[in-house]
Amino acid sequence: MAQGNKGVKAKVQQLGSNLSSMVMPNIGAFIAWGVITALFIPDGFLPNEQLASMTDPMITYLLPLLIGYTGGSMLHDQRGAVVGAIATMGVIVGSDVPMFIGAMIMGPLGGWCVKKFDEKFSDKIRAGFEMLVNNFSSGLIGFALAIIGYFAIGPLVSILTEWLGLGVAAIIRASLLPLANIFIEPAKILFLNNAINHGILTPLGTEQSVETGKSILFLLEANPGPGLGVLLAFTVFGRGAARSSAPGAILIQFVGGIHEIYFPYVMMKPLLFLAVIAGGVSGTFTFQLLDAGLRAAASPGSIIAIFGMAPPNSYVAIIAGVIVATIVSFLVAMVIIKSDHSEATEEDLAEQQAAVQSAKQESKGQDQETEATASGNVENAELHKVNQVVFACDAGMGSSAMGASVLRKKMKEAGIDIPVTNISIGKLEDDAGKLVITQNELHDRAVQKAPSAEFVSVENFMDSPRYGEIVERMKNETTQTQNQETSSTETNETTDIEGLTLENVKHIVFACDAGMGSSAMGASVLRNMLKKTELNVDVTNIEINQLDDDGQALVITQKELYDRAHQQSPSAQFLAVDNFMDTEVYEEIVDRMEKQS
Repeated sequence: MAQGNKGVKAKVQQLGSNLSSMVMPNIGAFIAWGVITALFIPDGFLPNEQLASMTDPMITYLLPLLIGYTGGSMLHDQRGAVVGAIATMGVIVGSDVPMFIGAMIMGPLGGWCVKKFDEKFSDKIRAGFEMLVNNFSSGLIGFALAIIGYFAIGPLVSILTEWLGLGVAAIIRASLLPLANIFIEPAKILFLNNAINHGILTPLGTEQSVETGKSILFLLEANPGPGLGVLLAFTVFGRGAARSSAPGAILIQFVGGIHEIYFPYVMMKPLLFLAVIAGGVSGTFTFQLLDAGLRAAASPGSIIAIFGMAPPNSYVAIIAGVIVATIVSFLVAMVIIKSDHSEATEEDLAEQQAAVQSAKQESKGQDQETEATASGNVENAELHKVNQVVFACDAGMGSSAMGASVLRKKMKEAGIDIPVTNISIGKLEDDAGKLVITQNELHDRAVQKAPSAEFVSVENFMDSPRYGEIVERMKNETTQTQNQETSSTETNETTDIEGLTLENVKHIVFACDAGMGSSAMGASVLRNMLKKTELNVDVTNIEINQLDDDGQALVITQKELYDRAHQQSPSAQFLAVDNFMDTEVYEEIVDRMEKQS
């Protein structure tokens, strides 16, 4: 039974992660819509009828299409994104309400359908017909899904949205909305905050904002008051490492909007769950009493972002709600902390940071023992071949962004010139030259997305001793890396097949400006030649700008495009040709591969 419960939790967490992954990359568009609304509608700061005319098309078409496009790309890259957007258009036109939920359905469905089509038919397409089949299959699949969306999904989602809206309105009228924080505050600390905020509250709040000009739903999870009260209590009444670190955490949480920073403090003394619940309930009660609301989602949950999305008539109400939540949370936390006479040491805080991760892990149905075995460590990572460091988490924001900033600074101080970025796991691409840093419980999912990459798993993105180890090893291996790059450059810069080492090649990529036309035909010719052998080599054709750095790839490009392609993928081997349809060259490649295998 316990295993069944864990499985359900994992599925719920995965669903929430998928929903938020469609919305979070497009939060900038929601903010843009909110700013335009705040400034230019009749009761805005700078009323302007012409500019205000953008608000309806953005909420009706742009935002759902972006969500559908993102959902499709999660399943099948560019083709999935295009089909997802086409399918989303069907539910938009077939409904009278902003179709966010419909977009979350049709986008991934479009990506899934075109992915299944490609899996079944990609190797059956005759040479020279790839572009024709790809374009017509995308168009026809999108056409069919748009029709289904218009007549079936759109009306169904409209009814569901209406029911949800009526339910929210009934809860608000009954003054029961504050009770939602009884569930929201603990769920945040179990790392369901993105799923709750961007998967549920943002779509519902946006639809409510269209009708009334603002929505209180945007404030339920984003309110920084409960966390601020706990951190203030530790600052005044805490002991040891918890007290000394709390002031810095306040700045990160309240101004930076990274709420994850206070989670370990609550876990260190579990009774503090009562403090954040009390703060959340009292803050929402105040918001509701004073009719507070935001025009669009505030992300991250920074006080600056909150005021940026607030209409002028809600400023006082928002200040009051945040202050009340902070005071209530502070008072409850004060009693709990003062009644506990144990010394909060640095080890205690570290243990509870691990406990936060354990709770997060349990919510995803994972097993600690399995996880410990699977997680990567610095010693096993081959850092000498790393040319990019990626922090990967569910949303690609929050604490992973802070972790990336910390490591980026350490590497800059050490004179290591390697890019450090942060993205969501769903956007990870397989690349042997990447070092992926992720949390322990997300390791398995990250490995599935990028099996060729190097991995280091950490308990806490914001304070890991492994960053120092990574920098030290990279610094020590700088000379070796430079020598390898020099050797690699000598090998890569070739237009001669004799200079290639083909036994290590797992991917052959035809790269040109458009990724279509003659490069697609050349890829098809070589793919058909390889099919007649027992060689397991993947052959694709893409745009040069989409090239990944892959040490196991052979990139075939035209001579005039070599420099651009080499900049995109310096670790790969290259073959520059005059004509993508030079079959004699491909016959020689296949012959040499057979001999070297």
